[in-house]
Amino acid sequence: MSIRERLSGNEAIATAMRQINPDVFAMFPITPSTEIPQYFAQYVADGKVDTEFICVESEHSSLSACLGAEAAGCRAVTATSSAGLSFMNEVLYVAASSRLPVVLAVACRALTGPININHDYSDSMAERDSGFIQIYAENNQEVYDNYLQAHRIAEHPDVRLPLMVCEDGFITSHAIENIELEEDDKVKKFVGEYHPENYLLKTENPLAVGPYGISAYYMEAHVAQAHAMMNAKKVILDVAADFEKTFGRKYGLIEEYKMEDAELAMVIMGSCAGTAKACVDELRKEGVKAGLIKVRVFRPFPGEEIAKALENCKAVAVMDKSEGFSACGGPLYAETAGALFNSKKRPLMVDIVFGLGGRDFTVESARSVYDRLAKIAETGETGDIYTHMGQRER
Repeated sequence: MSIRERLSGNEAIATAMRQINPDVFAMFPITPSTEIPQYFAQYVADGKVDTEFICVESEHSSLSACLGAEAAGCRAVTATSSAGLSFMNEVLYVAASSRLPVVLAVACRALTGPININHDYSDSMAERDSGFIQIYAENNQEVYDNYLQAHRIAEHPDVRLPLMVCEDGFITSHAIENIELEEDDKVKKFVGEYHPENYLLKTENPLAVGPYGISAYYMEAHVAQAHAMMNAKKVILDVAADFEKTFGRKYGLIEEYKMEDAELAMVIMGSCAGTAKACVDELRKEGVKAGLIKVRVFRPFPGEEIAKALENCKAVAVMDKSEGFSACGGPLYAETAGALFNSKKRPLMVDIVFGLGGRDFTVESARSVYDRLAKIAETGETGDIYTHMGQRER
């Protein structure tokens, strides 16, 4: 039976970690993810886990320690944010190319500069091509549920890739919400034990981890890695189906909200999807055929699923909570536009960069987007495809 509780996203992640009881937690603090190792350290002190808890000198070191643990056959975890994730950059690629399924909790926060500790996706989007699976949450319940599914996805033999469980800094990481926790024994049964096929301490089958990749092997290694990311789609859905069967809550690669007959749609991620849903509800009462697609899984990117969901729309706004500095739009727009490029039925589409550095996104903000989409659908003219919303004008 589910347990009713009120927790922040950070405590929800730490609770999931306690229930899973990983072998190693290598930590280095950075706002707003610091609470995760802080809560977990208390579990260690109270004897609620038997995890090896390692305090290191940097985020680069925390992920490096996790890689050593995973290579030795352990289940390893850590957490970070913003510049901490950037400092891990080199090791992120090593983790993915070495096929070490570390699970990394990321409380997403704006990157410097100027220095800012509030939420956007500039940190995680900067690492979107590192080879990590990326799963995003709208609320604290999803933060918890995503973490419970993470190890099974990452450690699956058809995948064996590291995974980021992404939450919105302060918005979900620190805000307290009602949440349903699952019983410890049921979580342990669902997640299961980690039994890697090969690891450094398996003496009967010696191997190297992270060897030099000469030209004759480097590309083959990356193609295998790319295929593993493709395989992750099915594994994510299979794990989600078992999660629904076990705990009753349903997840997919994307969530379609009132998209059955939608003519105007928004593609969005994270906590802002909840705000946009409230706007969709208002517009539906007014007879506007508005809908929304929330992207839960950004890597592997659910391009086919998004293209299918948008095929009957007239106008679509892709909402980027990070600036791509490409002069063409943000990363979510680039991925979505690429997914629709060869579609026979394709809506008119614009990109809106918003919410940078914690700038507010309200129901009224969402309504202004749908008002713009209504004009695009009526006139057939998009105007500027790449725009920003919410900034003060010069």
